Amino acid sequence: MIGPVFNREATVVPKRPKTYLARGLYLIALFGLLCTGYLVLDGSRSLATVSDSARFGGWMFLLLAPLQLLVLSSLAAVGSAASVAQEKDRRTLLLLLMTRLSGFEVVVGKLAATLLGPLAMLLAALPLFLVLPLLGGVSPGQVFSVFLVTAATVVFAGSVGTVVGLWREKTFQAIALTVLILLMLLGAGEIAIASLTLPEVLVLALSPVRALGAAASPLGSLSPQTSLGVWLFTAATLVAAVVVLAVGVARVRVWNPSREVRLKAPEPETSEEMETRQAPSSWKVRAPRQVWKNPILWREVRTWAYGRKVVVIRFAFGLLFLLGAAVIYGQMQNGTAYEPAARIGRALPAATLPVAAIGVVSLVLINALAVNAVTGERDGLALDLLLVTDLSPREFVFGKLLGVLYVGKEMILLPLALLLFLAANGVMTYENMVYAMLGAAILYVFVSMLGIHAGLNYVAGRTATLASLGTVFFLCVGIAICMTIMVSFRGAFQLQLAPFLVMILGGGAALFASLGWRNPSSAIFLASFTLPLITFYSITQFLLQTDHLFVFFSMAVGYGFTIAALMIPALSEFDVSLERDRGAEGNG
Repeated sequence: MIGPVFNREATVVPKRPKTYLARGLYLIALFGLLCTGYLVLDGSRSLATVSDSARFGGWMFLLLAPLQLLVLSSLAAVGSAASVAQEKDRRTLLLLLMTRLSGFEVVVGKLAATLLGPLAMLLAALPLFLVLPLLGGVSPGQVFSVFLVTAATVVFAGSVGTVVGLWREKTFQAIALTVLILLMLLGAGEIAIASLTLPEVLVLALSPVRALGAAASPLGSLSPQTSLGVWLFTAATLVAAVVVLAVGVARVRVWNPSREVRLKAPEPETSEEMETRQAPSSWKVRAPRQVWKNPILWREVRTWAYGRKVVVIRFAFGLLFLLGAAVIYGQMQNGTAYEPAARIGRALPAATLPVAAIGVVSLVLINALAVNAVTGERDGLALDLLLVTDLSPREFVFGKLLGVLYVGKEMILLPLALLLFLAANGVMTYENMVYAMLGAAILYVFVSMLGIHAGLNYVAGRTATLASLGTVFFLCVGIAICMTIMVSFRGAFQLQLAPFLVMILGGGAALFASLGWRNPSSAIFLASFTLPLITFYSITQFLLQTDHLFVFFSMAVGYGFTIAALMIPALSEFDVSLERDRGAEGNG
């Protein structure tokens, strides 16, 4: 019904071991969070009464539901954009468009094929969520409402990623614009809710976060307006997804092939054809450009290596930055943004959340740019040619690293300028501003080197992108989720230490599998298991507001060592995953 693009993927996916591995790991991660919460709570007080069990079940449901929405919607958006961009890089999308396939079969078939993974993971998690009503505090209706909101959001995110991937030519453009468009839509909905007096039904229909919160709330099923708002959000989101797909179906053959692919006149085959050709009016030739000593860095800096439309991404990030800056400015006007005294137990300044959100978005975009810097060369069949030239590994690695930082300079300088603005207005001290800037600089170098490492070790561009962004997601969100469990179920730390170590060590094992699965080393092994602990310690020290020097020092040591662990093998061995792995990946 959907077409041969979806039929092929539906036939091949059950044969891939990584399909079942991804579902199993996702379900194990959710079950591990549930067990960790139980062990942490049981260490401080036992679930002796029905009310204790109901409170625990309700709280874990409120924790797992937003986490599932964030993970699956991000996977659908980034995965769909990367999948379409990979088809473009390998020139297979043009072959599809040359066949008798309709635009509907290409666009909707590609979306459905990409959503097989996220929706299968969503269905796999349903039995685990249905266990929570057995504990009390959660009804089966709440579970199905949450899954309905999550499924609609996943479909919409995948639709935006697919259409943007068909629209844009480069992989980085597709991924970055998809992330920025979804965040801007979310921010626009929140601004509309804050600035307008809307009924509760429309408020829920405009925001997936509010709709999910209403669906997960115990009072949601008791309020007719809340239930209507959840259903209205689901219907509106699916209608928006259909509209986006309709635009993609109508424009797929207009956008592709891109205008950058220019038609050239065929070469003359006979002397008669050559004589009949009109002679050019001028034989002037453009003067050759001077190439730097490092040609890789010259190409990254002096040419449009990632396409001319990267300016659109910079402009979109600027709009998102202005949105966050406006929120911070409003907090400064009412006095809630100012930094509290450095005492244990004091609340964090209100400006922390928007600054952290802008920083995380910039880290994700720089990481995606770094992955595409290598996978774009491989998919364009240029990496094989570079390896047979006299380029040294140092020139390639440092050329790509510095080039990524230069191309993404607006995404780096704007958050740093925001920190300087906050310090100048007394929101934070100048000492903490220096710590924050230096720590941000280390993180930008880390995500850039992480993306280059993933691009060199993974053959498929989509796999490299998901592995690299998954690492960043774990370090930014996974540690925060673990800390939320620790803080919410307060008790003796020695009783919480065992489940905490299980969670952190499990994350370290997954991190080592992502970073060192192809070329394992003792340095990568040490970095994989110590980096989650260092990140946890840094966030803890920041939350306690004791001494920010400890935060910066621990981050500098941990992430600096990880950068060296990823960089030194690339500089010394320069072992790149090549054609022998590509065939295995394609058959898997």
